[in-house]
Amino acid sequence: MAFSTLRSLMGASSGGGGGGDDRGVFGGGHTGSNSNVIDYITISSTGNATDFGDLTETRHALGATSNGTTDRGVFGGGTTGSNSNVIGYITISSTGDATDFGDLTVARGYLGATSNGTTDRGVFGGGTTGSNSNVIDYITISSTGDATDFGDLTDARHGLASTSNGTTDRGVFGGGNDGSNSNVIDYITISSTGDATDFGNLTVARHGLAATSNGTTDRGVFGGGHDGSYANVIDYITISSTGDATDFGDLTVARGYLGATSNA
Repeated sequence: MAFSTLRSLMGASSGGGGGGDDRGVFGGGHTGSNSNVIDYITISSTGNATDFGDLTETRHALGATSNGTTDRGVFGGGTTGSNSNVIGYITISSTGDATDFGDLTVARGYLGATSNGTTDRGVFGGGTTGSNSNVIDYITISSTGDATDFGDLTDARHGLASTSNGTTDRGVFGGGNDGSNSNVIDYITISSTGDATDFGNLTVARHGLAATSNGTTDRGVFGGGHDGSYANVIDYITISSTGDATDFGDLTVARGYLGATSNA
């Protein structure tokens, strides 16, 4: 599956997709104050979003992902004025308020999230607890309960971007801020616990970037961000391989704190 990094960026809402079932949901964010709004769209049709329900907790800079066509979306962490450990879930094809799922192992905001799709594991990585975090924790998306420690990122940071190659089972975390802008990419095998491993480097060190992939077709892209000024950089990796990212091209407008997704 490919997932938006809207979830992990400043003042942004979280986006999780229902895979082939064609519904997209947006949750939380910042409107001048924190929001608990969830709304949805039918991705194949144009039109305004429709009210879905409310998050369990009003917050922004949270992480979101889903188990794809299995139809559950989860929203984890974020900031309410202080950092949150809350995880809530929805059934994407149904409307209604989110339900308590459990807690992250560490309360934090500006984190990344991804999953291995229908294989049913979601991971949350990095973020800030007041200082930068290297925590990775995981859940079984179809079951409720507190997150479990997965391991550590190679570099503690927030404002990072994450994606995966879906059921092919590799998750990647790129960029972020570890006190300065980071070019680090690290990877995990989502179905196995353990510390992340160095993958290579982005072409430009930056935070507030976005990532997505074409799923099992195995290409991940990182776009935009902030490297001291706003960046228009797009770079790409082959998710199942290690190595430095390669220049892909440029965004039409240099910008940070953006989101990304795909039709994978």
